[in-house]
Amino acid sequence: MTKIDEIDKQILDVLIENTRTPFTDIAKKLSISAGTVHVRVKKMEESGIIQGSSLTVDYDKLGYTFIAYIGVFLEKTSQTQFVLERINEIPYVTVAHITTGKFNIFCKIRARDTAHAKRVIFALDDIEGVSRTETMISLEESINDKKRLLHKVFQDF
Repeated sequence: MTKIDEIDKQILDVLIENTRTPFTDIAKKLSISAGTVHVRVKKMEESGIIQGSSLTVDYDKLGYTFIAYIGVFLEKTSQTQFVLERINEIPYVTVAHITTGKFNIFCKIRARDTAHAKRVIFALDDIEGVSRTETMISLEESINDKKRLLHKVFQDF
């Protein structure tokens, strides 16, 4: 596990809220130099703690209001990697997990509407090695806040 100190935690705390915060603003807030912020962020990038930055968009405003979760059943578990490679080719599948329990793979999709979702689900069904799928439609995404977890992780670190 990589070592981070209190200053690193404070820098991360600011970046969690807004990855585009200028280093000079972080430096002023923490009463340190912008060079120190730059060096520490670079060190955390090189150690793999920070991996790039992300763009957050409002999918509803872009017309992608339909969310569903798809449980994928495979004919054979040995086909998992092949199926995941095919799933990765479907851009509307935003998350895929290999799971234990009822499903072999569990996916999250975003679509414009039910007709679009149906085409995505059929594309999943058509992948060689998929025996069937089971769909759960999201009525509302109530919590989607990675920031809370990140703040807690770095508090506990």
